[in-house]
Amino acid sequence: MNPEQEQPSVRRIVLPSGRSIEVVRFGERSHSARGLHICPECNSDLVQPVGWSEAPDDCWNLALNCPNCDWYAEGVYTGDQVRELEDRLDEGLADMLRDLQRLTQANMADQIDRFVSALSADHILPEDF
Repeated sequence: MNPEQEQPSVRRIVLPSGRSIEVVRFGERSHSARGLHICPECNSDLVQPVGWSEAPDDCWNLALNCPNCDWYAEGVYTGDQVRELEDRLDEGLADMLRDLQRLTQANMADQIDRFVSALSADHILPEDF
């Protein structure tokens, strides 16, 4: 693709004073080429939407944020790009729920082992209940 035909990326930066500016960049690899879930600053795959609204032509206005490096950008993205981001977010949620289930089971097993040990050592009395 010719650089003159590329869509510029627009990035909103909030300054320490509270004012914000928009930086327009040309010739960068766009979100469509790398996926909205990948941060262009630190390459983390944790980018998440922090604001959204519908736009014309099956598009969405998204405010995206990377919790790893605090990168922030706003832009208009196609329905396909947003659906891909939703799929990635769903996969991440499923991963977290699996990890939570494993952690819960490990904690419960540890509590059972400690309770059984306390029972065996007569450290639990009827008045404990």
